[in-house]
Amino acid sequence: QVQLVESGGGLVQPGGSLRLSCAASGSIFSLDAMGWYRQAPGKERELVASITSIGSTIYTDSVKGRFTIARDNAKDTVYLQMNSLKPEDTAVYYCNTVPYRANWGQGTLVTVSS
Repeated sequence: QVQLVESGGGLVQPGGSLRLSCAASGSIFSLDAMGWYRQAPGKERELVASITSIGSTIYTDSVKGRFTIARDNAKDTVYLQMNSLKPEDTAVYYCNTVPYRANWGQGTLVTVSS
């Protein structure tokens, strides 16, 4: 059974940085496009960044130039480097395939506040 475990969230001031990690188990990883999704309070979950098996990336407009997605296929891990964080980035962040097909993990909470 596929498992996704996200980590790296926390409380950060506006303008700060965080690096999220997602460890994937099973056969989900090496051939799948992977993505980071987020769900803010009262809002639907949205895809913010994705990366194909060969490293092509796509970002939603609100995070372009600030977030960077990367993957390490040898470690079955996908990362999200988040810089210049804004209060509107506050959300629970999840990873999954793109389009999503695995069970959602517990996510990792990112809070951007002074």
